[in-house]
Amino acid sequence: MADIREVAKRANVSISTVSRVLGGTTRVVEEKRARVLAAINELDYRPNVSAQSLKGIRTRTIGLVIPNVRNLVLPAAIRGVEDVARNHGYAVVLCNTDEDSDKEQFYIKTLKSRLIDGFLFTTAKTTSSNIKELQAEGFPVMLLLRELDDQSHAVVLDHYNGAYQATNYLISRGLTRIGLVNGSLDIKLYEERYAGYRSALKEAGLKVPEEAVVHGIDGGIEAYRAATRILLNRVEVDAFFATSDDKALGVMRAIKDLGLAIPEDISVIGFDNADIALLLDPPLTTVAQPLYEMGAAACRQLIEMIEAKQPVTPEIQRFPAEVVIRNSVK
Repeated sequence: MADIREVAKRANVSISTVSRVLGGTTRVVEEKRARVLAAINELDYRPNVSAQSLKGIRTRTIGLVIPNVRNLVLPAAIRGVEDVARNHGYAVVLCNTDEDSDKEQFYIKTLKSRLIDGFLFTTAKTTSSNIKELQAEGFPVMLLLRELDDQSHAVVLDHYNGAYQATNYLISRGLTRIGLVNGSLDIKLYEERYAGYRSALKEAGLKVPEEAVVHGIDGGIEAYRAATRILLNRVEVDAFFATSDDKALGVMRAIKDLGLAIPEDISVIGFDNADIALLLDPPLTTVAQPLYEMGAAACRQLIEMIEAKQPVTPEIQRFPAEVVIRNSVK
């Protein structure tokens, strides 16, 4: 069955133009409207009943699309989503994409065909189009932990300030050669954490040690390899800022495997305050995210969008970050 993207391509217009034609708006020039209607007929396109709110059909089901079930931050956030959903009489369908756009698109199509009421995404990337297409079709969409732009509903952390605080804390401890092990810059939260890190260094009159900065790191194993390469290349660092706790775990393992001590030789700070942070040796200093509360807030807002009688103005809710001091920083 054809989808809205194929209609837009056939008519040589944007997805939002197709959406406006389907919605009956008069803000589309007649020539474009004719092309869209012709493409709809040629492709036998049928708008999804959930997106068009036909007959008021509701399944009281939410699709929760996540990047990886092994991600340390997700269990608490998912619990917040599920508790609020259950309290409002909604069920949650969990879909794992492994950060794969094709998998994400597959789950979106599958859930749409089952008349899902709304979507919660923790998979947003600046390069993604799947979420924007859903929004253009009129589906209630909420982003959690990640964001796209100011036209999307989202519940996120103040990532910039969290990274700024983390780097400032390291600097306050007399540490000046601070390496960074970061995620992919096409995920906005990692871009913001990088910006906060750089700002703190600049304000302190310190340079970014480019040879000790790595991006695109996904998880502890890749972080272990990245930190090992930096240290074996004899790059001078007295601290690492790992922009997630699983990355911090990999960095700590690399430091120890090279015969160095934490924090006596190299300090480490993480980001997330996942449960494992307290169990590491030494316990990890990290930036806390109120993950359960963020998941609960995102679900409440999504249900409000689903049950609203009119479109809801896009809003980004930012939760404050806080450094949790333990023993991995000297």
